[in-house]
Amino acid sequence: FIQINIGDEDQKNGISQNNLLQFYNKIKNDFELDIIGLMCIPPFGKDSSTYFQQMKNLSKKTNLNELSMGMSDDYLEALKYSATFIRVGSKIMGKRN
Repeated sequence: FIQINIGDEDQKNGISQNNLLQFYNKIKNDFELDIIGLMCIPPFGKDSSTYFQQMKNLSKKTNLNELSMGMSDDYLEALKYSATFIRVGSKIMGKRN
């Protein structure tokens, strides 16, 4: 997966949406990596559907079928935008201390 910093947040890692196509082509061609999809964690406290839609659009541009997005608080919304991998740790394990 390629991690996208979908909210352009300083405290998060990942590449900018604007650099995705160039980065994807570079790692696919120069390093022959088997990239299967894109991943993101949207900004906390904001409407995640906007970011999930952006990720779905990026997925179509790169022709990558897998989308890892959504966490315990927004995984149902992520599924509406074609998420294929979700993270629901706190739903299962409980909130962190």
